[in-house]
Amino acid sequence: MMHSSTSTAQGIKGFDIIGDIHGCAQSLVRLLERLGYSCQKGFYQHPSRQAVFLGDIIDRGPAIRRCVQLIRPMVEQGAAVMVLGNHELHAIAYERLRGKGATTNDRLIEETRQQFESYEAEWQSHICWFESLPIFLELPGCRVVHACWDQTMITQFKQDFAGLSSRDFWQSAMTRGSFISRFLDRLTRGTVLPLPDGRSLKSQDGYVRRFFRTKFWAEKPATYRDVVFQPDPLPEDIASRELDADEKNNLLNYGNEEPPIFIGHYWLSGEPRALRPNVACLDYSAVKDGKLVAYRFDGEQIIQADKFVWVDVAKEILNDSQEHGIL
Repeated sequence: MMHSSTSTAQGIKGFDIIGDIHGCAQSLVRLLERLGYSCQKGFYQHPSRQAVFLGDIIDRGPAIRRCVQLIRPMVEQGAAVMVLGNHELHAIAYERLRGKGATTNDRLIEETRQQFESYEAEWQSHICWFESLPIFLELPGCRVVHACWDQTMITQFKQDFAGLSSRDFWQSAMTRGSFISRFLDRLTRGTVLPLPDGRSLKSQDGYVRRFFRTKFWAEKPATYRDVVFQPDPLPEDIASRELDADEKNNLLNYGNEEPPIFIGHYWLSGEPRALRPNVACLDYSAVKDGKLVAYRFDGEQIIQADKFVWVDVAKEILNDSQEHGIL
């Protein structure tokens, strides 16, 4: 398993970093073509740039199988790289732990399993491919991870675990409470705080949650409002609650002096923009009729507004995809 990477294909002059796709294959093709990629020798490629996928290419959307068919050859041929998202991680856990007493959320992977129902061998091959993907990337001038950059955990991983074989890595990953399990959870799902007083919230996608997602780049936060980072707002009495000393100490802070970092995962809306001069999220809710977003990175250390590129995602209809033979 490749856990991290600093190498790039020869002749690459820039990176096109692409947010969560979730089975929106038509929109992916439109975005790639807008970025100057063309299909040659059976996969999309650019003469001088490399695509960087932030994970979560599966689940939820209408053309999941086609998405994997588009992206995997790009990665295998060096036209792209990709980091593991929490949905790929869940797919691995679902397949490796079925029937072993593990509790997994079948709802997350329902659409994916349906679309691969007649292609089981192909799906199992993709699971093996997911297991080969890096968890984070350190590219020339920038960093890439699906949800969260935790430098302490990354440093410990490099020092103590980077030499693990793929078999040992995934065996540890499936062991609840292990460092690898916590490492994967942190980098692909991010940081959270529990809701106070045992309270819970029902999210827009129907899940009941007892925690909320938090920023790993908050500067001098004082209240829950300063750190919450998710589509579902907190009730005012919770949002205005002051962070206590322990909560502040446990928060991460990605400093302004750090290289630009690109993440997905967080279901943003509106016009794509930087969260801070060196932090950008590229997940703009594509599968919820949002935008499929890319950032064209060329070594700049301050993220520039005019380098975001996107396509507006009209609802992709499964029957249309089948009619055009892309499933």
